[in-house]
Amino acid sequence: VQPNNYSTFYDDQRQNWSIMFESEKAAMDFSKQVCIAKCNSSPVLESVLYQDLLLGEGQGVEGGDSLEVAYTGWLFQNNGLGQVFDSNVNKDKLLRLKLGSGKVIKGWEEGMMGMKKGGRRYLIIPPAWAYGAQGVTGRVPPDSTLVFEVEVTRVKLAKECSASDGLTVSSRDSPAPSPVPSSDGFSAD
Repeated sequence: VQPNNYSTFYDDQRQNWSIMFESEKAAMDFSKQVCIAKCNSSPVLESVLYQDLLLGEGQGVEGGDSLEVAYTGWLFQNNGLGQVFDSNVNKDKLLRLKLGSGKVIKGWEEGMMGMKKGGRRYLIIPPAWAYGAQGVTGRVPPDSTLVFEVEVTRVKLAKECSASDGLTVSSRDSPAPSPVPSSDGFSAD
């Protein structure tokens, strides 16, 4: 994804291609379809697939940074987007999280690394990186692959925080906690 509605990519022969789209929406829709095609063409999805939709500005986020995020989550069904199971778009409160704190599913922790303020990204998250075999009762069936469109609206870098507030930066290598987030509408029970 490039500024001014451009996308560049390499094909399987390592040839570089650039496409200019008529609108930002057309560029984003194309990028979403590329991500879905990558998912459908891989025999087994073993890690998070992501595709940038808008790059954003500033420094890329890493473990310990605090973010405010607008998101929509879909079930991945029949090789594409299924029903929406959660969203905070058009709601009063956005989700606040600290990357690496284990408060959201592992797929978010990995898939959001490097995002910038104002950036939008498409994530396709396999069950092992989401809610696994247990799912979320009444919302996410067991062993579901999930799709999220996430937008970072605010960033507070851990480096900018004072040492007294207890934030740590090196939480990337910590063991994965329970994947159940405790944000709006999702509780451990």
